[in-house]
Amino acid sequence: MRVAVVGAGWAGLAAAVDLVTAGASVTLFEAGRQPGGRARRAATRDGPPLDNGQHLFLGAYRECLALMRRVGAEPEVLFDRRPLRVSDNAGFSLALPRLPAPLNLAWGLLAARGVTAREKLATALWMQGLKARQFVLAADTTVADWLDAAGQTGVLRRRLWEPLCLAALNTPAERASAQVFAHVLRDSLGSPRRADTDLLLPRVPLSAVFPDPAVAWLAARGAELRFGRRVRVLEPDDDQVRVDGEAFAGAVVAVAPQHLAALLPPASPLPALAFEPIATVYLGYDPAVALPFPLMALAGGIGQWVVDRGNGVLAAILSGHGPWEDLPDADLAAEMHREIGLPEPPAWHRTLREQRATFSCRPGLARLPCLTAHRSVVLAGDHTWAEYPATLEGAVRSGRGAAAALDHALRAA
Repeated sequence: MRVAVVGAGWAGLAAAVDLVTAGASVTLFEAGRQPGGRARRAATRDGPPLDNGQHLFLGAYRECLALMRRVGAEPEVLFDRRPLRVSDNAGFSLALPRLPAPLNLAWGLLAARGVTAREKLATALWMQGLKARQFVLAADTTVADWLDAAGQTGVLRRRLWEPLCLAALNTPAERASAQVFAHVLRDSLGSPRRADTDLLLPRVPLSAVFPDPAVAWLAARGAELRFGRRVRVLEPDDDQVRVDGEAFAGAVVAVAPQHLAALLPPASPLPALAFEPIATVYLGYDPAVALPFPLMALAGGIGQWVVDRGNGVLAAILSGHGPWEDLPDADLAAEMHREIGLPEPPAWHRTLREQRATFSCRPGLARLPCLTAHRSVVLAGDHTWAEYPATLEGAVRSGRGAAAALDHALRAA
């Protein structure tokens, strides 16, 4: 089978790897000059290599980690793996010990700083109730309304649940889907596997974590890689699909949802999605500067998180729509430096903004399935993986699901 994969983000690469494994002859199209989509090394004229955004992996990202190993990228080497710790610049801290689940979460709650014993007990009972219901809610609502109804209105709401919601869904709790957030909690803090709660911080640029090894793996197995090639027309018929006039048995379309309309036939259903921005503010300090823990939440300001990338480089993250969008880059960098609280100013700064970083993960959001009206065309991308928000794990799972669906459809024809 000769198949096309349109888009070399994490979903497209996952689909391409699985299709090659299944015996297909794959041609991979990518409009950009390098793979990785929204999780890759950004082009820089000078200075250290910078990622186009910060992505924090969890041990629960099982499909991501398994796929990395398949293409020769070893997570044990590429990540700094640590038990999850959520702490901020205002004194709150919750750290999970290396104990079997659920004892790790219970101990972490018991030892959390800045939280009353009554709130800890109420939260522990709430989590047990969620587990008993298998993290399925009676009806989807916003995370804010869900927390209100559960009585989660204290320190843990402000310092744990709302920051985690914004980090995972890139959507503020007032607009975010409670059911999708419950899925995130199910597969992380609520998992029976302690390792699923571990935090994995990349030691290398994101391109080296998966995109570059995947491309090398594909090339070594005969896949045709066409970078800098934007697909203009995709025309399916009964037994094939033409990609810019070139015939293939089938195609995986793994592009961002806002680009689907240009490729799918006019009658195809399209997602009605709103989008949320993300900015990453890189601050370069003396190489000796380091945070006590490589991830710190920012409380009381406009920033949400800061990641220590090593060698004095800190990456401050601003997620979702907010007042930060109106600040010029220099002012935004100065504000992030102030919120982090270091005495000496950075030697350099750079801000990367993505206006449509992710879809806005709201209650009742309708997702497109991977299957389309044409058996020879399937969709991939985190916007098609309904259980998860816009995460790399969702992207990889969607790509693998799309590859399996296309392989099955073509073999059954």
